[in-house]
Amino acid sequence: MTHARLASCPGLLAMPTSRRAMLQASANGFGMLALQGLFARSARAAAPNDDTVVSRVAVEATPPRPHFAPKVRNVIFCFMDGGVSHVDSFDPKPTLAEVDGQAFNGSKNPTANANRKWLQSPWTFRQHGQSGMPVSSLFPHIAECADDLAVIRSMKADLPLHSTGVLRLHTGSNIAGRPSLGAWTTYGLGNESQNLPGFVVLSFGVVPCGGLENFSSGFLPASHQATFFRVEGQPIENIVSADKNARVQRTKLDWLRGQDAAFSKSLGGDDAVESAIRNYEMAYRMQSLVPDVLALNQETAATQSQYGIDSKVPSQRLYGMQCLRARRLLEAGVRFVEITCPPGASNGTWDQHGALKQGHEKNALDTDQSIAALIRDLKQRGLFEETLIVWAGEFGRTPHSTGRDGRDHHPEGFSVWLAGGGVKGGTIYGATDELGMHAVENICTMHDLHATILHLLGLDHERLTFRSGGRDHRLTDVHGYVVREILT
Repeated sequence: MTHARLASCPGLLAMPTSRRAMLQASANGFGMLALQGLFARSARAAAPNDDTVVSRVAVEATPPRPHFAPKVRNVIFCFMDGGVSHVDSFDPKPTLAEVDGQAFNGSKNPTANANRKWLQSPWTFRQHGQSGMPVSSLFPHIAECADDLAVIRSMKADLPLHSTGVLRLHTGSNIAGRPSLGAWTTYGLGNESQNLPGFVVLSFGVVPCGGLENFSSGFLPASHQATFFRVEGQPIENIVSADKNARVQRTKLDWLRGQDAAFSKSLGGDDAVESAIRNYEMAYRMQSLVPDVLALNQETAATQSQYGIDSKVPSQRLYGMQCLRARRLLEAGVRFVEITCPPGASNGTWDQHGALKQGHEKNALDTDQSIAALIRDLKQRGLFEETLIVWAGEFGRTPHSTGRDGRDHHPEGFSVWLAGGGVKGGTIYGATDELGMHAVENICTMHDLHATILHLLGLDHERLTFRSGGRDHRLTDVHGYVVREILT
């Protein structure tokens, strides 16, 4: 094989590189990166016009602008993994009490298809707020915020399987490999912070069904994938530098950056390498900022107590810490924050096939007070109107059971709620039938939910696209309608 032929292979040098050539290439790489940084900062004032479809180049070089005036700037997604029972939370069904214990034989759900009996709710519903919204006694604190909530009772998922359901909720697809909602958000709007990632997942160390693909950037540039912050111990692995001398670490990173830049150039500009360069630099800047942002001792004792951080229940205390951290991350410029639940059942915290009362009450104790505190705290600080809070799981739970204390997977109709800027509080949208079996009025799909979230962020879900594999992709595929009835 000749040297000429070797040189035509990207990334492979025809001959060993001399020290002089290596230093020259590295120096050029430093200069170009510095120039790129200056261009990126100066380009912040520029923006594509309203007719411009957000493109990869716009995201990487010029921070994009929304398609139209946004209602909110940030999203906090409270992910209720496993599936909260809709008939025990935000969708009261008095008829269930009338048929309680009677046989039900009409299920076509493969996860709930034998010896079924109707099961009434073990909790009571009461109307709350000026809107008179019915909320279960399971959520006494969130009930006090009823006038801030827009409850969608007519959600519908595809399959009664956790893995596909969680992926659908996060990525709009039942299969892995698609970008997450958080990734699409930062791709479409960019990142407000130079020193923190745009998409953060506040994690308890548990990977949900569907895997880490739920938080992936998919085919979008790799810089849009989620960054995980753990609740206990060091929030991020290797956040503390191994080098005592900051100048030593900076020198190492500069050298590595130069080598990566030269390698990327030899490949004609590789996204994975370019993203690695950006991630190294982001990690370096995060070393000093992350501990400060997550340090809750800067909050007053009253605020910490409001979030339940003084609770003697470890899981409730930790969830309260994550909710308070979510607010602090938003203040620091993070665009999209997802809060996961403390560990519970093996396939999701809310997955109570048995021990429904015990499990749901434990999960509600962990999350209810902190989420309500987050709503109040955002309002008090003037952040509520620029923030969207999404509370959702992958599906609901059956109104019937094989026993007397458990419910199975139910994608045919369930509830989620939204609160914050642009959301018409005290609103109920859609309905399931009298037994909570099927969404029958104003059916809302995951694509509709995603289209509505993007709309509140000022993004048209039909125009937010990315070309991959020879076609333009979008979060909502070829579906999705904005649920305007719940918007102001």
